[in-house]
Amino acid sequence: MDFEAYWPAPLYEPPVVPAPSRKSLVLACALFLLTLCTCLAAGAQFAVAFANDQAASFDEWVKAFTLFYKNPAGLAAGIPFAVTLLTILLTHELGHFFACRHHRIRASYPFFIPFPSLIGTFGAFILMRSAIRTRRALFDVGASGPLVGFAFAIPALIYGVAHAKFVPGIADPNQADVIFGAPLALRAIAAVVHPGAGTGHLLLHPVGRAAWVGLFATALNLLPAAQLDGGHILRSVSERLHRLVSWGLPVFLVVLGYVQHHRLLWYLWAAILFAINFVRVAPIHDRTPLNPWRRIGAAITLVVLFLCFMTVPFVTPEKPDPPTSVQSQVR
Repeated sequence: MDFEAYWPAPLYEPPVVPAPSRKSLVLACALFLLTLCTCLAAGAQFAVAFANDQAASFDEWVKAFTLFYKNPAGLAAGIPFAVTLLTILLTHELGHFFACRHHRIRASYPFFIPFPSLIGTFGAFILMRSAIRTRRALFDVGASGPLVGFAFAIPALIYGVAHAKFVPGIADPNQADVIFGAPLALRAIAAVVHPGAGTGHLLLHPVGRAAWVGLFATALNLLPAAQLDGGHILRSVSERLHRLVSWGLPVFLVVLGYVQHHRLLWYLWAAILFAINFVRVAPIHDRTPLNPWRRIGAAITLVVLFLCFMTVPFVTPEKPDPPTSVQSQVR
């Protein structure tokens, strides 16, 4: 068997790069611990809601953060959500990190973004301090993170769906502060585990909700534009198609947001992608086409995108104001 047909020798051999500094490791650990705290609070809120057969609540989320000084032991309820979500995000970023190390690309350790929100974080990222010079490296770096993260998210999602509760009306806009969408992967698993139940009536276990967040992050990263993971993959396949999609996708997202009654998320993401297009991208030195296995991998990442993407990831219904009572005064 001619292995060179599948793994041809690279035309560009980058120099050996040093490991990230200890200072960056300390920073990465500090951000990880802070993100663990915010995810524990978010997870405690999901655990309370799950125990009481209720949808996620902003009021309970605020109460969860008071546990840090009122009852720190109560944050233990958030461990299943926090550990699951951080594992998915960490494996995603480590996939990128080790792909960079393999191709001798200077990259930082994974940096988490702590944020006191309903899901506890804005995700994680690595900084690449040297250019990606080959198509193979471009694909490997772009695809490794989403594929590894997805591989960890699916078992967690299966567990979350298997232990989900059937709660009619859980997605009632008059009762829920936030209604989460259902990606195709969730719909498929729910159809097998709970046939006929409908995802709109399933209250996911906190582990499953963490997997949902992981799938949502994977979908955003796999959008095939600019310097996102999906953009790296598409550019490794076709630079011309990458340029066309990078300018066309923001327009599509604006239209998508308008059709969905001015969904702010897609307006924001379109603006980010539009701005990234003006960032200079280093040229590719080795334009050797992807081998068959990598082309198959590119097709798999497209399937993963369809399994994770949601046109409506979440909805925050506008509840009507309570009626004002008019009290008569006795003179």
